[in-house]
Amino acid sequence: MVTPAAMRNAVAHARASHGVSERRACLVLGADRSTVRYRSRRPNDAAVRERLRELSRQRRRFGYRRLHLLLAREGHAMNQKKLRRLYREEKLQVRRRGGRKRALGTRAPLVLPQGPNQRWSLDFVADGFSDGRRFRILAVVDDFTRECLALVADTSLSGARVARELDTLIARRGKPRLVVSDNGTELTSMAILRWSQEHRVEWHYIAPGKPMQNGFVESFNGRLRDECLNETLFASLSHARAVLAIWREDYNHIRPHSGLGGATPAEVAAAATQAGLGHAPAQLAITAHFGHHNSQRLCQ
Repeated sequence: MVTPAAMRNAVAHARASHGVSERRACLVLGADRSTVRYRSRRPNDAAVRERLRELSRQRRRFGYRRLHLLLAREGHAMNQKKLRRLYREEKLQVRRRGGRKRALGTRAPLVLPQGPNQRWSLDFVADGFSDGRRFRILAVVDDFTRECLALVADTSLSGARVARELDTLIARRGKPRLVVSDNGTELTSMAILRWSQEHRVEWHYIAPGKPMQNGFVESFNGRLRDECLNETLFASLSHARAVLAIWREDYNHIRPHSGLGGATPAEVAAAATQAGLGHAPAQLAITAHFGHHNSQRLCQ
């Protein structure tokens, strides 16, 4: 459906381009001559439109009714229906909110950590039991020492559960300065927002679709998948937790880490503690007695 203004423009273009009369242009285009000749007697609302746009920018969640009251206070008296028309013509309609409020965190560039507990990375890994049921694993890594701080396995891991697991880690190890994660639903929940504010821990979200920005934990996930999850057929949740606990112990204390020059994360944590760079808990700073026999049983 063509608007009257568009039809008038089409007739004017036809007359200018082809040198035909108004009557001929209207006949060819099927336009009513009275519509083409009509000239609006409406007053110029440019000032009101400009002020309406300004108020809409200042009050982004105000609809036309509230804006009408604000304009009336300033002396711009007009019918509410007219203001609604101007409001729509300026395309100022309030956008409907798209879902719940989420934690925003920070998107500032990351600085490489210079000691333990300066930056932790979080991510989820999914796997399945032998009967087809699925479960998830929350992985927490210290980006400086590369220690695996936690491997929490369960069939469901909510934001509140993540917050509780972080509280447990802090009680044992101390508070991190920064936590890095992706934009998953659990990690942008109100529970995480409250936790971050209450503990005064900065939370950094990587850009959507850019897992390489969380490279430390992504690399860890690859090792976990290749060396343990793909090598094990889990019978139950308790079985998965037991295997993950053994593998985590081996990863921290026995397995040489190529990114650490062949040292283990526990050795790096112990060296950092001796150098006064940060705190590492005793159970991670001391090399465990984890022999060849246990290594063979890791993922049986």
